[in-house]
Amino acid sequence: MTGNSTLLTIDSLFKAFGGVRAIEDVSFSLMPRSITGLIGPNGAGKTTLFNLITGIFPPDSGKITFKGKSISGKAVHDLVNMGIARTFQNVELFSSMSVLENILVGMHTRTTCGLLGSVLKTPRIMTEERRARQKAHELLEFVGLADYADRKSSDLPFGWQRLLELARALASEPGLLLLDEPAAGLNMNETDTLGELIENIRKQGITVLLVEHDMALTMKVCDQIIVLDQGKKIAEGPPREVQSDEAVMAAYLGKPK
Repeated sequence: MTGNSTLLTIDSLFKAFGGVRAIEDVSFSLMPRSITGLIGPNGAGKTTLFNLITGIFPPDSGKITFKGKSISGKAVHDLVNMGIARTFQNVELFSSMSVLENILVGMHTRTTCGLLGSVLKTPRIMTEERRARQKAHELLEFVGLADYADRKSSDLPFGWQRLLELARALASEPGLLLLDEPAAGLNMNETDTLGELIENIRKQGITVLLVEHDMALTMKVCDQIIVLDQGKKIAEGPPREVQSDEAVMAAYLGKPK
């Protein structure tokens, strides 16, 4: 899929670490307001691809285009400013901060208050701070953590910490949200809640790229699935179509070709 209507385009992307080809000639596009699943066996290159899109690694070759602009090799903070946010396999929170403060940190790219402004507390800065706190509370309400704003983030149960990390990613007002195994460690009820949240995130106009080992969740919420195996794309299409693909069954489900 290519064209001006796409939000993100990956074109012939390649990344190697030493002699290991982690990503090899991968191409695909994401449409606005879509939910796309990125699946594959362990070591397939899923997290490496996330790291390339979000600026943690530069690609060796190929091109990444976001909103019609090349972002290949751009710094992480530049990509956040452009509207790309992510969560991680391992929850990355500021454990000494409160739940609310973690959300406020996620908003720093959308506020104008610098060090001097925070010290002087001008009326404009005070107004901006009130608005930021109001939005932070709205995000906590959105993910179901409104009653825990003042709780230390490290005191939250693991599943709630994942929801907090998701809310913090949303605080940067992304156009594209990358979720790296968001259901890992969640129970069935928490996973159901997560699926509803992902659907509601799409309703807010945000495009989602999802790496997830919970196939029931992936097949339920995703419009399309992209399958990687040993760094290469081996399948792409609607969930039901990909599920019955022979190459996918061989690589991902362990069935013989």
